[in-house]
Amino acid sequence: MEHKQLRDEMVSICRRMNTSGINQGTAGNLSVRAGSGFLITPSGLPYDTMTPEDIVEMDFDGTYVGRRPSSEWRFHRDILKAREDIDVVLHCHSVYATTLACHHKTIPSFHYMTGVAGGATIRCARYATFGTQALSDAALEALEGRLACLLGQHGQISLGKSLEAALWLAIEVETLSRMYVQALTLGEPPVLPDDEMERVIAQMKRMSYGFGPEAEGSNDIARPRKA
Repeated sequence: MEHKQLRDEMVSICRRMNTSGINQGTAGNLSVRAGSGFLITPSGLPYDTMTPEDIVEMDFDGTYVGRRPSSEWRFHRDILKAREDIDVVLHCHSVYATTLACHHKTIPSFHYMTGVAGGATIRCARYATFGTQALSDAALEALEGRLACLLGQHGQISLGKSLEAALWLAIEVETLSRMYVQALTLGEPPVLPDDEMERVIAQMKRMSYGFGPEAEGSNDIARPRKA
């Protein structure tokens, strides 16, 4: 995809982050793998005034062209460098995910949709000062084998192969966080066992490839359309 188109789509996704309610003000940031480097949102610029030309082009050595990049460029760079399976890193301060992060709570498999992040839990990374290498290191640990994590006393990170996928996951993490916070008012909810979550994740992977949750051949009777 051409960089110009990527920049346009990044601006659109950033604005949708705000309209969806998972982000506000100048909080949050977004990056996309592009060629031998990546594109990232600039520092301190509100999304409603940001233009495609404001998006910053960075190399993995930390050099950049254009405006100053987001203060969180380190974890964007390190995640994209370490995770060849994804191309997009989305970070936001969504309210319920951040509420849990303030208590350093991992989201357990209280609901089967926890599996969308790739495992039986959505981990919370240890706290580290924003913009530091320590925060990047903590995020990488929490994201091992996962597509999303919370950041202790900070916010959330969601990953994806596409901008749309990363935004969808970030909204889902926020929805799960809200449900978990509400469930906790009744006490710690029961969690699904690991073997069930393995089945859930396997079915999610099948369905992401366009198949149904049933094993192949178990429900393959197709009825012809009536004339």
